[in-house]
Amino acid sequence: MQYWLMKSEPDVWSIDQQKKAGIKGAPWDGVRNYQAAKNLKNMRKGDLCFFYHSNIGKEIVGIVKIIKESFLDKTDKTGRFVAVTVQFKTKFSKPVTLENIKKNKELSHLALIRQSRLSVMPVDYKSWKIINNMSRI
Repeated sequence: MQYWLMKSEPDVWSIDQQKKAGIKGAPWDGVRNYQAAKNLKNMRKGDLCFFYHSNIGKEIVGIVKIIKESFLDKTDKTGRFVAVTVQFKTKFSKPVTLENIKKNKELSHLALIRQSRLSVMPVDYKSWKIINNMSRI
C-alpha cells in the first residue's frame, strides 16, 4: 500500500463532487506535469490519497482510493499523459490546512511544502498517520 496527495481546485473538482461520483468513481485527469504523471503511473489499485483543495482553501479535505490504475488520459490530445480512477472514501469533518501542516516540523520534508506546484505526490506512512490524526483534533 502506498499513500499519495492529489490536488484539485475545488471550483473545478471538489471533494463533494467526488462523493457524488459514487462507487464507480471518477477519472483523475488533466495532469500535465511529467513528475506528477510519473506518480500517477506508480499508483496501484487500493492505494489511498489525500484530497487537497488547492488555491481556494489550501487544505486536505478528505481521502480517495485508487480503483483503476493508470490509463491514457482522454483529455490529452498528445497521448503522453495518463489518468487514474479514484473513488470517494471519506470527507474530513476538520480539514487539515496547509498552514497547520507547515507548523508541524515532522512534515517539513513533504513535497506539499518543498514542491508546492506539484499536483500529485507521494506521502510516507508516518506523515499519512500524522495528517490523519490532525484531522481529528
